[in-house]
Amino acid sequence: MVPSILGRVKAPVFPDRAFDVTRYGAAADGKTDCTAAIAKAISECTAAGGGRVTFPAGVFFTGPIHLRNNVNLHVPAGTTLLFTRDTTKYLPLVYSRWEGVECMNYSACIYADNQQNIAVTGEGVLDGNADCEHWWPWKGRTNCGWREGLVNQEHGRNLLFDWGAKDTPVSERQLGEGFYLRPNLVQFCHSRNILIEGVTMKNSPMFEVNPVLCTNVIVRGIKVDSHGPNNDGCDPDSCTDVLIENCTFDTGDDCIAIKAGRNRDGRRVAVPTQNVVIRNCDMKDGHGGLTIGSEMSGNVRNVFVENCRLDSPNLNEALRFKTNAMRGGTIEHIFFRNIRIGQVSDAVLQIDFTYEEGEKGPERPQVHDIEIKGVTCRKSKYALQLRGFESSPIRDIRLENCDFNQIAEANILDHVQGLKLNNVKLNGKKIAAG
Repeated sequence: MVPSILGRVKAPVFPDRAFDVTRYGAAADGKTDCTAAIAKAISECTAAGGGRVTFPAGVFFTGPIHLRNNVNLHVPAGTTLLFTRDTTKYLPLVYSRWEGVECMNYSACIYADNQQNIAVTGEGVLDGNADCEHWWPWKGRTNCGWREGLVNQEHGRNLLFDWGAKDTPVSERQLGEGFYLRPNLVQFCHSRNILIEGVTMKNSPMFEVNPVLCTNVIVRGIKVDSHGPNNDGCDPDSCTDVLIENCTFDTGDDCIAIKAGRNRDGRRVAVPTQNVVIRNCDMKDGHGGLTIGSEMSGNVRNVFVENCRLDSPNLNEALRFKTNAMRGGTIEHIFFRNIRIGQVSDAVLQIDFTYEEGEKGPERPQVHDIEIKGVTCRKSKYALQLRGFESSPIRDIRLENCDFNQIAEANILDHVQGLKLNNVKLNGKKIAAG
C-alpha cells in the first residue's frame, strides 16, 4: 500500500509571490504586536491567488495566526514567531478537537479550518511562549508551577467529556476563558493539501502539530523541543493520507501519537486515521515514541513505520498502543520495520488496554494485525508488555528478525492470541511465542 499512499500525498504548490509582513506594519523587535499585520498579509496573499507570507530575520511577537487558502507561511532561518501569553487574544472561540472531543475553544497559535493548499515552512522557530508560569500550570501538575488553590483544567475537561458523552451539540460546547483548556501550537481542521516543513517548535501550550479531519498532510523535517505537559510532537487525528518524515522529536509526552477521536464523541464523528507513512524520524525524550491512541475511537488502520531511531532513558515506550473500555474502536494493519532503539525505560512494545479507565466501560477495543520486523533494542525493562482483555484479546501480533538486549524483566502477555515470533532474540537467546 505504501507506494499508492505516497502517490496520493503531494505537497501543495504556491505561486511565486511574496508578501513581506513588514510592508503591513510588522516589526521584528519582539515587542510590537504583529497580529493584525500578519493577518493583513495573509488576506492579501490569498486574495491574489496565493503565495508566500514572509518574514525577515528577527523576533515577531504575535497572537494567533489563521491561515487561508493557498498561503505558505514562510518562517526563514533567523526568524522567530513568539506567541502572546494573553489568553484573550486567542478569542473568539473556534472549532477545535481537544483530547479527541469536539468543542469551541481557544484558537491554536497557528490555525486553519476548512482551508486547502496551506503550509508552514522555513528553518525558523515557532515559540509558543509557554512555561511553568504560563499555560502549563493549567494542567494541574505540581512539578510545573501548579499548587493547591490555583486554577486548572479539571472542571473544563470533565465538562467537555460529559458533553461528548451526552451528544451535546458542538456549537453549545463553549469553552475558552475560565475553563483552562490549553490550545495547541499548530492545529489545522477540515483541511486538505497541507505541508509543515523545516521549522523548529518549542514551548507549546499543548500539542505541537495536530491536524484534525484533514487529508493529504505532509510533516517533514521539523524539530520539536518542548517538554511541557501534553507536549506531544505530532498527532494526526482522524486524518487520511499522511506522511511524517525526517523529523526530530524531544517532547514532554508522546513523540508521535496517531489519534481518531475519544469515546462516544469519536464514535459519533466516526472518521478513522488511515494510510499513514512515518519514516526516518528520531525520537528522544517522551512518553511513547511511535504511539497509537489513546484517543482512537474512530479507528486507526494502515500505518507504516520504517527506518526510525529512538534513544533516551527518558523515553518510556518505543512502540506504544493505548486504549481501554471507554475508547472502543479498532487498531489494525500496523507495520513497523527497521526500527533502531537504543535505551527506553519501560518497554519496546506496549499494547495496553488498561490505560486510564481500563476495563471500566461498555466498549471492547480491537487490536490486531500488527507486524514488527527488524527492530533492535539495546536496553529496556521489558521487550513485550501486552495487556488485553479476556473478553477482547490482543490478536495476531507478528515479530520477525528482532533482537532485544539488556531486557531486565520477563515479557508480560495477558490475553494475547496468535502471537508469532520468528527469529526473535531476547538477551542473546531465541524465544518462542509461549
